[in-house]
Amino acid sequence: MPRSVNHVAARNRRKKLLKETRGNFGARSNVWTVAKNTREKGLQYAYRDRKKKKGNFRALWIQRINAAVRPEGLNYSTFINLLKEKNIEINRKVLADLAMNEPKAFKAIVKKVK
Repeated sequence: MPRSVNHVAARNRRKKLLKETRGNFGARSNVWTVAKNTREKGLQYAYRDRKKKKGNFRALWIQRINAAVRPEGLNYSTFINLLKEKNIEINRKVLADLAMNEPKAFKAIVKKVK
């Protein structure tokens, strides 16, 4: 009896992988083994960078807060310490947003802290 092979499923599986690697350079997009390795590495990077993105945003918020409190005669670490002493619980994301979009409200917070 001849061997039964499901060509349809195998072709669909390969086409799906090659579709995911479309846009890569050279053999990385159209050679099966190279494309498979490229996709696996890309998924590893995606997983890692989903975690790193959170740290990157926190760093951005800290930079924005620091830039906003410098003209008020403070620096970031002093400002955060004063916030904690006064029991004002506003997270860095909100503080950075206020510093960028609502400077008057941010200055009111700084005055309250001083």
